[in-house]
Amino acid sequence: MSLSQALTTALSGLRANQVGLSLVSANVANAETPGYIRKTVNQVTTTSGDIGASVRIAGVNRELDQYVQRQLRTETSGSGYAGLRATFLDRLQAIYGTPGAQGTLESALGSFTSALQALSTSSDSSAARSNVIYSAQALAQQLNTTTEGIQSLRNDAEMSISDAVNVANNAMRQIAIINNQLRSSTKSDAPMAALLDQRDSYIDQLSQLMDVRVVNNEANQVTVFTSSGVELVGAEASRLDFDAHGTLTPNTVWSSNPADRNVGALTLTFAHGGTLDLIGTKALRSGQMAALLELRDTTLVQAQAQVDQLAAAMASALSDKTTDGVAASSGAQTGFDLDLSGLQAGNVVHLTYTDNAGPTTHTVSIVRVDDPSVLPLPNSATNDPNDQVIGVDFSGGMASVVSQLNAALGAANIQFSNPAGSTLRVLDDGAGGLSDVTAASTTTTATSLTSGDAELPLFTDGGNLYTGAFTATGAQQTGFAGRITVNAALVGDPSKLVNYGASTASGDTTRPDFLYQQLTTGSFLFSSQTGVGTASSPFKGTLAAFTQQFISAQGEAASSADQLKQGQDVVMNTLKEKFNATSGVNIDEEMAHLLALQNAYAANARVMSVIKDMFQALLQT
Repeated sequence: MSLSQALTTALSGLRANQVGLSLVSANVANAETPGYIRKTVNQVTTTSGDIGASVRIAGVNRELDQYVQRQLRTETSGSGYAGLRATFLDRLQAIYGTPGAQGTLESALGSFTSALQALSTSSDSSAARSNVIYSAQALAQQLNTTTEGIQSLRNDAEMSISDAVNVANNAMRQIAIINNQLRSSTKSDAPMAALLDQRDSYIDQLSQLMDVRVVNNEANQVTVFTSSGVELVGAEASRLDFDAHGTLTPNTVWSSNPADRNVGALTLTFAHGGTLDLIGTKALRSGQMAALLELRDTTLVQAQAQVDQLAAAMASALSDKTTDGVAASSGAQTGFDLDLSGLQAGNVVHLTYTDNAGPTTHTVSIVRVDDPSVLPLPNSATNDPNDQVIGVDFSGGMASVVSQLNAALGAANIQFSNPAGSTLRVLDDGAGGLSDVTAASTTTTATSLTSGDAELPLFTDGGNLYTGAFTATGAQQTGFAGRITVNAALVGDPSKLVNYGASTASGDTTRPDFLYQQLTTGSFLFSSQTGVGTASSPFKGTLAAFTQQFISAQGEAASSADQLKQGQDVVMNTLKEKFNATSGVNIDEEMAHLLALQNAYAANARVMSVIKDMFQALLQT
């Protein structure tokens, strides 16, 4: 090796040491920078002359463990989902209150029940009557407040989705921009490594919002998909659109039919055209956005259904009266006459008949409807899975009602007619026929405080009767908990809690006893939409039992969500430690590397100094 070759080799060593020192400096400076990946020099040996060997900087390496990175992104999505859901359910639990604690729905219902019990033993006490009114108002206010809290959470979810869309769109745009910058770069240098860090940081942002899958190619390009296979970004970015609505109410829900939808829809517009409904296709399976959509459209809607069902069942339990039909016949045909004069929208005619071919017993609920646009009604309208529900439009009068019923049940060999006024007659097909009508009754809502019956409209729908009606705007039950109030006429005259007729005797406890028994021993079917019971086996029990069920279920859901979050946090922390161990900056290691570079730099400089002396010796000879 000639001296010039030796000098070239030493100079290449100095250059390599200088690049190494620069990277150590950058690593140390960015030790606490989120998303920074430790950089190292990619050195290769090159020949120098016949027997010499120099060093060349081939590029800058990112010490990245891609396997752990993929795991970390998957768990980041899961952590975003679990963390956000736990936060919202904890807030919902605070709205419901701790089971057994004061200031909750459960305690308010208990206070109202206790007040009615006291009234049934002291019906002449004005203080007992006033206490019933006060506790009823407190219960109604608790239901109102609970509804406000639930809808506030839904509004927060709606606004959070809008914010998340903005963050996601920015991240996707930046990923596409960096993809194109890297496409034109041919060197594996520090600027390229910095761009890769930035792109990974934006992908990490995206993974917190939704579940993503990243595909890399040999040209340093990435394509980002959802785990369901929807492409989000490649050379160009797709765009998320969310038409956030204003204030959400119990009646504002998501629907795949745009005409029925009154909350924000989340759509993806692809870079090369075309759109995709991300909610309807269930394209998002994890991440904060999936959690927010689930909370807004399912979890919190179910929570509202729970308090609405409680309010509706309680109001109906105190106001609804069931009257059996009067036996009727026509020749060999037998059945019942039913007085429909008191039937209001949402009230029900109950019918039981036997199909003798089986024999099989059938139950039918004929629901009065004044708005034909809501027909047909679903069988779930009465919460009884064994019930056939028939909605009948009463707006056309009795002749139309009879015609609709004969069309609906004529095949069952049952005949309807209107012998006079508002009387509905239902008959079988005669002796030895194919069917027998075994029972018939009507359930109507009391309209007066002094009807002579124990039933009374103690609770109203913002001053109007609660009858369970179905209209074009939805079921009256939806959102009822937010509108429920104590009957203003009863507040003005609490004596009507006892005096149910024109000549109620002093000390008569008929009405207080009825109200108390309905609250404590009355058994009702509750919709499976509340999350208590199932569609095939709905929960049946008292109002107090149902309240305890859904409050307890909510507490368990909040606890389970918190446990999931904690478990997810453990997984995330473990993966972060593993990732940082391989890809993060370790100051101690960098300092040790710095000393090695310092020694190597000094050694290369010493070689150059010796070569200089040798050149001088040659020149002096």
